[in-house]
Amino acid sequence: MEVLLGARDDEFDQLLALASASRDAGLAADRRSGIITYSRKVFIPLTTLCRDRCHYCIFVDTPNQLMKMNKPTYMSAEQVLSVARQGAELGCKEALLTLGDRPEDRWPEAREWLTANGYTSTLDYVGAMAALITRETGMLAHLNPGVMTSEELRVLRPFAPSMGMMLETTSRRLFEVPGEVHYGSPDKDPAVRMRTIEDAGIARIPFTTGILVGIGETERDRAESLVALRDVQAKYGHIQEIIVQNFRAKPRTAMQNAADASWWDYISAVAVARLVMGSDMTIQVPPNLSDLEELEMLVRAGVDDWGGVSPLTADHVNPERPWPHLDDLASRTADLGFTLRERLTAHPEYLAEADTWLDPAIAPATMALADPASFLARVEGDGTVTRPQAGRHAEISEQNVSDTRTGGGSSRSSQFRSSVARAAGDPSSRDDGEWVALLQATGDDLDVLAQTADSVRRYTVGEAVSIVVNRNVSSSAYRAVPSEDPATYSSDELVQIAVDAWELGATELCVQGLLPSAEDPAAYVQVARAIKTAVPRMHLHAFRPQDVNDLAVRGKLGLSGALEALREAGVATIPGTGVKVLSERVRRLVAPEDLNTDAWVDIITAAHRAGLRSSSVLFYGHVETAEERIAHLRTLMSIQSRTGGFTEFVPIPLPGHGVPLVPGRAPIDEHRAMFAVSRLMLSGVIPHIQVPWTRLGIDGAEAMLRSGGDDLGGTLLDGRVLPAVGAESGLTLPLADARRLAHHMFRPFRQRLTDYREPDGDRRTA
Repeated sequence: MEVLLGARDDEFDQLLALASASRDAGLAADRRSGIITYSRKVFIPLTTLCRDRCHYCIFVDTPNQLMKMNKPTYMSAEQVLSVARQGAELGCKEALLTLGDRPEDRWPEAREWLTANGYTSTLDYVGAMAALITRETGMLAHLNPGVMTSEELRVLRPFAPSMGMMLETTSRRLFEVPGEVHYGSPDKDPAVRMRTIEDAGIARIPFTTGILVGIGETERDRAESLVALRDVQAKYGHIQEIIVQNFRAKPRTAMQNAADASWWDYISAVAVARLVMGSDMTIQVPPNLSDLEELEMLVRAGVDDWGGVSPLTADHVNPERPWPHLDDLASRTADLGFTLRERLTAHPEYLAEADTWLDPAIAPATMALADPASFLARVEGDGTVTRPQAGRHAEISEQNVSDTRTGGGSSRSSQFRSSVARAAGDPSSRDDGEWVALLQATGDDLDVLAQTADSVRRYTVGEAVSIVVNRNVSSSAYRAVPSEDPATYSSDELVQIAVDAWELGATELCVQGLLPSAEDPAAYVQVARAIKTAVPRMHLHAFRPQDVNDLAVRGKLGLSGALEALREAGVATIPGTGVKVLSERVRRLVAPEDLNTDAWVDIITAAHRAGLRSSSVLFYGHVETAEERIAHLRTLMSIQSRTGGFTEFVPIPLPGHGVPLVPGRAPIDEHRAMFAVSRLMLSGVIPHIQVPWTRLGIDGAEAMLRSGGDDLGGTLLDGRVLPAVGAESGLTLPLADARRLAHHMFRPFRQRLTDYREPDGDRRTA
């Protein structure tokens, strides 16, 4: 097997061919030819405390770090349900409960929390939250709490149809030698982990496990690990999938300077896992740890499952690697000749023998979500995703689910806290009056609102603070005939601007603004084409709805023709600006030159349907009312429900105004309230809340990142060529400063692309 793991060139191609053939034979035998599966999930990090000290892990915190981040010791029942309910609304059926191993054995703070809330152990709390999730939402828990004894596995079995724990490696050297990756981590003893995997088989628990590639193990270690898993599977038959995961170095860890797993080693390990485990084993790889373009090699290596992918929550273990959008994953899977199908957390072959593999307490809720023929996830008659429903799990009692909410305080304060908790837990059912009241919070109530929004941000999109390296260029400054005016540019100078921005590390050029009436409207298309011709890999984020309308009307192309022309010229996404508040009353008073609101909605909707996603904004702090702000957000949510085209929402204080919504409320509190309500109201609808640091300053930006914000927008490079032709020229946020801000907040920093994917290796400058 070591020889196979070291295969290269022609032998490597032969290895992949054998692995693909084995996978295809297994799918055919299961009557699932041409299908690659995934699980639609939410990721619930129940606690980030742990007794282990793995050298590659960024997931784990210490109590001191939790205090500095204002992060709880454990997620409360309310926080757990908030995530689960939003996930259920999005059709998620799996709730992945991941946490550190037995933190109470190392940290007194963990033991104190458990005792205060009525739990005997972390695993006791895991079982209670799993039961709560299924009873209240109908979702199914997949438990990943680390090493467990046979008795603990038996106790947890009624609460989850499946569990999991990565073996990682059987290498004792990595566990026993000082300085190696698992040294000092008692739960990473290979013998202990193999005991848990075997005990899960004895307990008849469908179990997920696998290996980690690139943490210092040898090819022999990988081979021995796979053989060990094959042998235990032959004995008990409970391993439902093998994950082959590639190591990626994380900042602020002992292995931050280690090289990522080599691509050859990773692909070879996937293919050998397929051959060792056999055609009837599911081989899973995490799609977010590889670029979409790299998935072809993984499919050639024999994979048939992408694992859990979330439309709501981040991968909290790999916060720098966002999940692919499910539509993109389905499209890429189709390009590779396969159909993407949703499965449940317990795999079809185990559901087909539910009497053997499922505890009677969890079986009804599980089978309610399973297709009775294929035992994959049930699909509605119209082909839409089935949403789980509460009330299918009455067999599970309310054991040990204590009220972990913060109590005390005045009656009014308690009422406000209850309102905030409802907004966080079930935002779609709150009426406009409740949101208006939250927007007007002050004092301690506002602190509760902001902290709750920050918690929702943490447990959905994650801890990362992100930014894109970009430059702004005003299309209003374009001149077909070169001008002496230094605030304008010609076609040749535009090319120089684009090339310069690329050389400085930019991955996005943002171009917007109405062309002067004297310019040919065809220049919108010419500007886009010039940029993409000069720098083909540059993401072109260009032209507001008002600009698109100008091309459509003056260019006599019509709306669909204008959008098609811009797409063909290389525009990839559009700014959702050119509107203050979606209210005709407000527009007439503040910005009568803007498009009317109906036209803006029509154009942004048409752009989304033409494949051009966009940002979205609200300019606040002038003549608008709280009710008009909420109505604006409702309209954005309605558009998003139809198109899914908004990538982020940016609340922006309108320059030159600063009118408080609540008389006497401090400006920073005006912003905190707006950001917090935006996070809560849009959670599960528009994922990212972007902070306009140019309007708020760095201190203000930090406050918004603690009130629900997660993204800093762009660096806004001035560049070395005609810096004055960019909107907000003279203001730039270097990556080093953005990283410093994130680290000051004890949050990971992530350089992103416009669509929130990862930049290619040669474009990563952070």
